[in-house]
Amino acid sequence: MQTRRAQRLIHHTSAAAWLLLTSPILIAQGTTPSTLAPASTPAHQIFDLSIFVVTLTGGIFVVVGGLLAIALYRFRARKTDPLGEPAQIYGSTQIELAWTVIPVLIVVVLFLTTARIIFAIQDAPKPKSALDVTVVGHQFWWEFRYPKYGVVSANELHIPASSNTAPEATFLKLTSADVNHSFWIPQLAGKTDLIANHVNTMWLDPRTPGLYLGQCAQFCGSQHAMMLLRVYVDAPEQFDAWIRNQQQSARQDSTVEAGRKVFERQACMNCHTVSGTAATGRFGPDLTHLMSRATLASGATDNTPSNLRQWIKSPDTFKHGALMPAMQLNDEQLDQITAYLESLK
Repeated sequence: MQTRRAQRLIHHTSAAAWLLLTSPILIAQGTTPSTLAPASTPAHQIFDLSIFVVTLTGGIFVVVGGLLAIALYRFRARKTDPLGEPAQIYGSTQIELAWTVIPVLIVVVLFLTTARIIFAIQDAPKPKSALDVTVVGHQFWWEFRYPKYGVVSANELHIPASSNTAPEATFLKLTSADVNHSFWIPQLAGKTDLIANHVNTMWLDPRTPGLYLGQCAQFCGSQHAMMLLRVYVDAPEQFDAWIRNQQQSARQDSTVEAGRKVFERQACMNCHTVSGTAATGRFGPDLTHLMSRATLASGATDNTPSNLRQWIKSPDTFKHGALMPAMQLNDEQLDQITAYLESLK
């Protein structure tokens, strides 16, 4: 019995320590995700609804708290009370009707208001100029497909900013390659689940260019907390330049030929795609433009040469439980394959 208690204590302590260590990661990436700073129409609608609900329930709290305070003061025990207790009131039809009818009306108002916002977001018309992106959740990373442009990326979603003069909207088709995930960027929209063999949808129309952070909001395994999201809202010309770069095949650099051969001879090419080469794997992220991304391992660490080398050598260093195996390469092979991947920009 004591052993089991000790094991449970160690487990809970480890979980708490892990939470404390990983919770600052989102903040360290640049900005803190917050539903209180909406930057897209769906997020604004959700924010307005939340303010309405908080205002209404806050008013209820004030009224109920005030009535309770009045009752405590007015009907407090007095020394002059007979039998040592205040006068008892045995029911009031008016009061009972009030505390039945008023809450029912409040619930109806909340229901209708919430339903209106839900339908306004879900049934929003899709413009012909809208950008389509297919989002596939994996353990434990994100795949982004741009069917109109033939582009596939990972972990960092790029979308164009919208404006009154040039309105742009991005419509996402969400699905999963394995277990359930949940796509959530608090400043841009509410969370939506990704389910295998099922497609859910959501849309975004952010007005302000910049980086918006989020993460998987559905427990999906040991690295759920490290399945982070980075959404880059680009000015239209920046987005067009990013698309043009992503459409290019991998650069053939003769100075890293040895690294390319190591990549293709190992199991790397069975899991990853590098456009223009023999590597056509689909189990892991597309690496064609790996160095155009700011982070590795779905936001777990910065994309630097030293981190990249360590990630190849031992993924558990940054993401314990990641499905990518350690490749058991020697130092020379690690240097060669790192140099090759650094050329993929």
